[in-house]
Amino acid sequence: MKTLWYDYKDLAFSPYNEHWRQMRKICIMELLSNKNVRSFGYIRLDETSSLIKTIQSYQGEPFNMTDNIFSFTSAVTSRAAFGEILKEQDTLIKFMKKGVTLAGGFELADLYPSLTFLQVFSWNKHQLLKMRRKLDSILDVMLNEHKEKLAGGKIDNREFGSENIVDVLLRKQLSGELDVPITDDNIKAIIFDMFTAGTETSSTTFDWAMTELMRNPHVMAKAQAEIREAFKGKKTIEESDIQKLKYLKLIIKENFRVHPAVTILPRACREECEVDGYTIPYKAKVAINIWALGRDPEYWEEPEIFKPERFENSSVDFLGNNYEYIPFGSGRRFCPGMNFGIANIDVPLAQLLYHFDWKLPHGVNPSELDMSEIPGVSVQRKNNLYVIATPYNPPIED
Repeated sequence: MKTLWYDYKDLAFSPYNEHWRQMRKICIMELLSNKNVRSFGYIRLDETSSLIKTIQSYQGEPFNMTDNIFSFTSAVTSRAAFGEILKEQDTLIKFMKKGVTLAGGFELADLYPSLTFLQVFSWNKHQLLKMRRKLDSILDVMLNEHKEKLAGGKIDNREFGSENIVDVLLRKQLSGELDVPITDDNIKAIIFDMFTAGTETSSTTFDWAMTELMRNPHVMAKAQAEIREAFKGKKTIEESDIQKLKYLKLIIKENFRVHPAVTILPRACREECEVDGYTIPYKAKVAINIWALGRDPEYWEEPEIFKPERFENSSVDFLGNNYEYIPFGSGRRFCPGMNFGIANIDVPLAQLLYHFDWKLPHGVNPSELDMSEIPGVSVQRKNNLYVIATPYNPPIED
């Protein structure tokens, strides 16, 4: 991770210091504030409309839902971050996927970090360094384009006047008001953070949500009934309408329980402590297994069953206050991109359930749906989800 994330010059993996505190404040107050996330609403609606039209084009034939969801989340994240879909988007996605796979891998050097000579023989590190150089070249071109427009007073942001995330970071870099200066490497690292989280983790969570709905037709039917009753006669669902959908929100909460966006949280002990008779030394690196917490039978009745109703009349939320359920972490390291991530799931999911009826191809029984996983930083489906969609409402007109 250190290699691909610019020696921890980002936010997600940066040590707790003045740089981290400053960047977290910028993320919370400007980059990913509720106001800024709402300002990207037209992007989500535009890309959702494109996704719906793509699905309609299959005309009842099976299609790859996993790939289409990934294309949707990468387009939304790219437009929000860069103001456009990059020319090198496909290459950037390839690096991101490979980087997440390698970063989630295990080598002997991970088990014995004090034996620094093992790093020299690390095949993963060799691959990551090669990817880092290529990633640098892509992000440098993007940054220089934004700097030229900023210097020439030609920042049009490409998106109806909304300030994208790169331009916000450049504005802060040039403001001269920061206690800790922001370097270009800081900006590239943070952008890679956001692109990875906004694309990889959001698409994985969205994909699992559709998988669970296909596997549990009674949950799908209940959600569709709620949505279609609430928006009867409307051609589309606005983001402001989502608050009406109580059961959909329960589905999303339950999905985060069984399929958290990130399964393992890396942390460091700020003081020596004892856990189950073991002494954990100061500064020891620890891994919090969010996936296991969400399936612990001590806290969850029938934890392996997808049951959104378990959150009805429950005070448990995903804000980090209930340690048996922390899909976005907790405390100072709570994920600042939570609102952005949820917004990339709830509206498009509601739209898909509203506009289409769904079934599995080739007479596959929902109870036999393949739920195999690929372990990693985010636990993805081993095999892509293929589905058949039948339009419920008339096609969206241009």
